[in-house]
Amino acid sequence: MKRKLTPLTDPSQVPPEMSEVQAQAFWASHEVTDEYLARPQQEASEEPPVRSPVASRSITLRLEVDTLNRLKRLASRRQMGYQTLLKNFVLERLYDEEKRQAAR
Repeated sequence: MKRKLTPLTDPSQVPPEMSEVQAQAFWASHEVTDEYLARPQQEASEEPPVRSPVASRSITLRLEVDTLNRLKRLASRRQMGYQTLLKNFVLERLYDEEKRQAAR
């Protein structure tokens, strides 16, 4: 004898954040109706999460042409912008220097 399933007419009837065991038990006792399927589904936002702004300031930095070209080639190989790579280099060096001074 077939068990009678509880019909679902709206996505809001599905409990959020179920464990795998809970989800199996829920879907074993519920069925999706045509009305449920006719409702527009909420899609996950395509927008990245908003980052809290970090205070930063634009600066001008003069580099030799050869140095800038080398930096751009390396950034390209790492698939990142050369300014991002340069910022990472500065942060890494600052960290090393601060660590060295703290050890004194």
